[in-house]
Amino acid sequence: MEKLIAQPLRESDISTVIVIDALDECKDDEPASVILSVLGQFVSEVPKVKFFLTGRPERRIHEGFRLPQMAKAMEMFVLHEVKLNQVGNDIRLFFRHSFLELAGRWHGLDHWPIEGQLDLLCERAAGLFVYAVATIKFINHRNNSPKEQLDRLLESSKSSIREGKIELRENLTLDSLYMSILQEAFGHDDPEDDPRIRSVLGAVVLAANPLSPSTIATLLGFSTEGTFLRLSSIHSLLILQEDINHPVWSFHKSFPDFIIDPNRCTNQRFHVSPPDHHSELLIGCLELMNQRLEKNMCKLPDAVTNHEVDDLQKKVEQYIDHALQYACGSWHKHFVSLDTVPGHKLRITSVLHQFLEEKLLFWLEALSVLGTARGAVDALEAAAKWLEVHLIFLFSEFSQLTHTISRHHQLSVLSMTAFDLSLDSLRSSVHLPPISTTQPCPYPPGHQLCGDYMKNMLIH
Repeated sequence: MEKLIAQPLRESDISTVIVIDALDECKDDEPASVILSVLGQFVSEVPKVKFFLTGRPERRIHEGFRLPQMAKAMEMFVLHEVKLNQVGNDIRLFFRHSFLELAGRWHGLDHWPIEGQLDLLCERAAGLFVYAVATIKFINHRNNSPKEQLDRLLESSKSSIREGKIELRENLTLDSLYMSILQEAFGHDDPEDDPRIRSVLGAVVLAANPLSPSTIATLLGFSTEGTFLRLSSIHSLLILQEDINHPVWSFHKSFPDFIIDPNRCTNQRFHVSPPDHHSELLIGCLELMNQRLEKNMCKLPDAVTNHEVDDLQKKVEQYIDHALQYACGSWHKHFVSLDTVPGHKLRITSVLHQFLEEKLLFWLEALSVLGTARGAVDALEAAAKWLEVHLIFLFSEFSQLTHTISRHHQLSVLSMTAFDLSLDSLRSSVHLPPISTTQPCPYPPGHQLCGDYMKNMLIH
């Protein structure tokens, strides 16, 4: 903050406005927002700079603004305290401007929409600009006329629910709009396709970082064309490009909040259950790595380090596609509440066992060329926490793997270091004594005597 922002602004002596949007999405574990804490230390040193911050009224945001250094320098503007008719006038202007733009691109839209339709849209928006934006995105359909889309929306069934934690009047919420769009997009589809719809939606809202339609299809085992078609059906809720390799994400955070909350998304056809779909993504990542990872993925020359390869990034893009990159770097981030999904445990244990037994070293090599080898420690720690009841079996596998490392001459030094760090971290995370790697378990994995052997080793 001092070197990159405060000092340059002091020296330039120019008047500046810095906007920080969606402060609530900058996650940290402190009771008061870290960003606000840091800003409070320097804001008085740059008097010609104004900071404009927006965010949901979360507790840590409130606490950040109450810090003594911030309270003296800031002025708070609470949107929900603005008079509804004042916001409604702005939303009406937005609707009028947007409809004029649509009328300029389509024939037969003179004197459209009528005032009654505009009044109803403004009433349903209830002061929420995000509702107005989603409405226009829905009406601006590539294949259907805007007039038909508006009629569908106004005639659609309504629901009484709450938007976030703020109680709004019946039928005037984002939830009603989101449900209408989902029903319009998929309401007439074959119910047998519902699991695929939920899986695609789950990948959009639960992925560790935005994924492209092609990557989602690869991870879920679907066709790219079908995946893109499903996403296109709800384009008004997404930021979706024509390029199937371009990331897609929700146009507003309220949509993921809505679709993962069973109290808001009451239609089970569309509700995304995080435990179910995190486990689905985890299995997809592990299966993809089990299928594709191999020794020296990028075909690098022997006895060279990464920085000696001039076109390393080009080779990475050539041999490790985005789906496999995501799988290697983010599979462990889907260990979320999986203990509540008993039906997935056996499948996860099976593919994880195969990964640790057959692909672990190749995964470490892949992380090395991707520049994310440090992430191996976090990944193995996450796996260890989930596999609490299977740790003895896991250590048995690690014992046999480390026994064979001395014969694996092609491993890079970085991969070996990452492996050692990961194993040490895994052991320390459960406070177990070290296992001798010079005396591997004589019984094959899964053998009844294998567990007894490992227990005796741990005891002695």
